[in-house]
Amino acid sequence: MFAKINSLGLMGLNAFPVYVEIEASRGIQSFDIVGLGDAAVKESRERIRSALRCSDITFPVQKILVNLAPADRKKFGSVHDLGIAVALMTIVGLCSQEQNENSAFIGEVSLNGEIRPIQGVLPMTILAQKMGIKNIFVPADNAREAAVVEGINVFGAESLAQLVLHFSNKAVMLPVKAIPAKEEDFYGDLDFCDVKGQQSAKKALEIAAAGGHNALMIGPPGSGKSMLAKRMPSILPKMTFEESIETTNIHSVAGALDKEHPLVTVRPFRAPHHTVSPAGLSGGGSIPHPGEISMAHNGLLFLDELAEFSRISLEILRQPLEDRQVTISRVSGSVTYPCSFMLIAAMNPCPCGYYGHPTKKCICSHKQVTTYLSKVSGPLLDRFDIHVEVPPVDFSEISSENKEETSEAIRERVQKARDIQNRRFKGTNITCNARITSDIMQEVCAMTDSAKVVFESVFEKLGLSARAYDRILKVARTCADISGSDIIDREHITQAVQYRSLDRKYWQ
Repeated sequence: MFAKINSLGLMGLNAFPVYVEIEASRGIQSFDIVGLGDAAVKESRERIRSALRCSDITFPVQKILVNLAPADRKKFGSVHDLGIAVALMTIVGLCSQEQNENSAFIGEVSLNGEIRPIQGVLPMTILAQKMGIKNIFVPADNAREAAVVEGINVFGAESLAQLVLHFSNKAVMLPVKAIPAKEEDFYGDLDFCDVKGQQSAKKALEIAAAGGHNALMIGPPGSGKSMLAKRMPSILPKMTFEESIETTNIHSVAGALDKEHPLVTVRPFRAPHHTVSPAGLSGGGSIPHPGEISMAHNGLLFLDELAEFSRISLEILRQPLEDRQVTISRVSGSVTYPCSFMLIAAMNPCPCGYYGHPTKKCICSHKQVTTYLSKVSGPLLDRFDIHVEVPPVDFSEISSENKEETSEAIRERVQKARDIQNRRFKGTNITCNARITSDIMQEVCAMTDSAKVVFESVFEKLGLSARAYDRILKVARTCADISGSDIIDREHITQAVQYRSLDRKYWQ
């Protein structure tokens, strides 16, 4: 007897169809699985034997051969357990081939017959919907995640026994309904009104949030750099539905979703420690998993104490910051993860932290300062659109009883600027001003004659690179959007240029 059950596999973010082919014939009782499966796939034989036994399902006394097609593609993990179990149930007559012709099965089977959750359900469900499959059976804990996808019936299965009752029409399972996304949570008590003073830094971060620009803050210890960065999520613009799906895909593969509210609706905020390994940033492993830069996709990556990160880890960031994706190559294959994120970094100007401080004397030698700053290379520094100095706060500012501007007020301006950009780039892959491509640069970043004169003077005087020219123009475009101007004027250029001065103050 022969049967075929639809299943799905996953490599990185790339889901692919898998067909569980099973053949039962006369001969000495055996149970073999072929089709280039890894150790977890081979071990599924014992899990499934025990699961059928505990579910009062008689294991067929025949020679059983299971093939996971296509046989030339590597299969990973326990995701195919459920498909193999249903194939065996078809062989013993508990369900028919016709019943499952338009259905797919993914999930891990435990020894007692329960169906355990797996990672990467969302990208596999999206593929099943594109393939025209009408029903997909997933672990109950993954059902709400899969239900995010429209156009396919999602069934959350708790055990093999429940599936037997469903196939026999004794207790028919109902499709899981998609639940509305939860209300956005802007990180609770972390509000910009808690930060006294630092108006210049606040304005720079507002521009960064509005245009999706990378920003570097430099200043002495205790000036509020980390405090400002940790409040950035409270002023980031809302995610579009497309961005939510992209981000949820990555978090699904990483197994980092909330099973009750699986759709990611708040922009991610990732803040790895400076001891993080290069693989921890970019992603890796024998089966490549997303790293911090991919987990921050459509959100914010904060690197505190930038100069304390290893040189290799920092240089890894250069290509992803340009390409907005990272490719991890292993013997088993290559995986590409998207990583379109805002990079916010903070650092001290020297090892002791007081180089250039107005009142405290720096105890570092010139060589120590130079060596410390050189940990951040010129090419990486050039990829920060905004450089902002965060000076020490005066006593009068800290002790002032005047109320600072709230995150809600700042976020309103940021959202208005981002709405302008969404209308401007509608129908393209560009999501914000920081992603403007060179082919539309002149059209999108039109300048007045006076702005051109100022920019030309600055460009020649400072000897800017072509990348610096583009980044200043993009920041100026964001400044114009915040002020509601359709064209870039000279004040927008001068405002953007002042955020490119710290590299000349500290690094030269």
